[in-house]
Amino acid sequence: MNFAFPRRLAFAIGIAAVTAFATPAYAAAPETSLGDWFRVGGAVQEDWKIVPDVGDPFMGRVVRQGRTPGEAKQKVLVVYPRPSSAYDVAITQILSVFASKGIDADFTIYNFRNSHERGQAAIALAEAEGYDIVMSMGSESTAWFYENYRGGRLPVVSVCSKDPVLLGQAARYDEGAGGNFAFTSLNMPVEVQFSYIAQALPGLQNMGILVDGQNVSAVETQAKPMAEYVRQRGMQVFDMVVNNPKDARAELSEIVADTVAQMRKSDPKLEKSLFWITGSTAVFKEIETINAHADRVPVLSVVPEVVNGTEATAVLSIGISFESNAHLAAIYAGEVLSARRSVGALPVGIVSPPDIAINFKKAREIGLRVPFNFFESATYIYGYDGKQVRNGRVASIGLSAD
Repeated sequence: MNFAFPRRLAFAIGIAAVTAFATPAYAAAPETSLGDWFRVGGAVQEDWKIVPDVGDPFMGRVVRQGRTPGEAKQKVLVVYPRPSSAYDVAITQILSVFASKGIDADFTIYNFRNSHERGQAAIALAEAEGYDIVMSMGSESTAWFYENYRGGRLPVVSVCSKDPVLLGQAARYDEGAGGNFAFTSLNMPVEVQFSYIAQALPGLQNMGILVDGQNVSAVETQAKPMAEYVRQRGMQVFDMVVNNPKDARAELSEIVADTVAQMRKSDPKLEKSLFWITGSTAVFKEIETINAHADRVPVLSVVPEVVNGTEATAVLSIGISFESNAHLAAIYAGEVLSARRSVGALPVGIVSPPDIAINFKKAREIGLRVPFNFFESATYIYGYDGKQVRNGRVASIGLSAD
């Protein structure tokens, strides 16, 4: 891979896989209540109620309305590494799927805070109290469970996690990982994503790839593969790496402006350049900052949720939404709980076709012509007034195993 990092950052990424779980990856201030890190969409609260744990603010239970914890037939443990709006979307979708399918299960949600000790405590809890399945929320949780619970007694299904094949957690996409793991992926194959990019900007010369250098999964499964793919096709890649996620706004202000200036050398009118935002929370949450310095360069993302009806939006996204991935993960979990499928036999779950999200107001502002076939197949569309005109997949999500 040719993705370029500052020397000290490259070293940090090189050792990250070994050290990421020796100490917490995020030194956030302690939360004081369950609501500080766990949220669900309002609609699912008609079916579910949230019960905080009296002794641990990083733990709680989600049970069907009118019932108490322990009444359900089966128990699901969902392990978080930290708070994230992406995880809020995902758990909301999982609860919605379980309710709609009538799966008789309670949930325990547990923030292990990227702590090895708390991770081990989660495993002990799940095994001692007879849980039926673990859902690892996010790439950090999945990596921890893969390193510390491979071959364990309980099945594990990943949610909101990046490509397990590129991360070495699964050997192939079209077969099960074996053992007690089933993986779903937030990633689309780069060749599929780039085929859409090439339609949107057929004369593309420059691509700036934005990534949080400390987000190992985004670097390894999104930034580096896309950079290599684009370079092999003779285009110029700008490696736009945020060194310190806590200072992302200031770093991005400088990086984006500098990159625009570099792009102008080969593309004076900025008609053959784009910015590509990876699934790095520290990066995509600063979409407003990126837009402020992007000039007329289209800002695209792998994260559909970055496209919205506000000014803080990407113009286009080609990827898998947190909602779609969580829907598929919930289906996988339901298959395992019903004993219809063995967890180790489930192939890597990749939603297909991809979720396309378009903001036509932003497209008109920067002069980007969106191909008509994008409009036909888009999952999320925001019109010229910024209002949402489509919210939902045109075709139903199918299992890649079918």
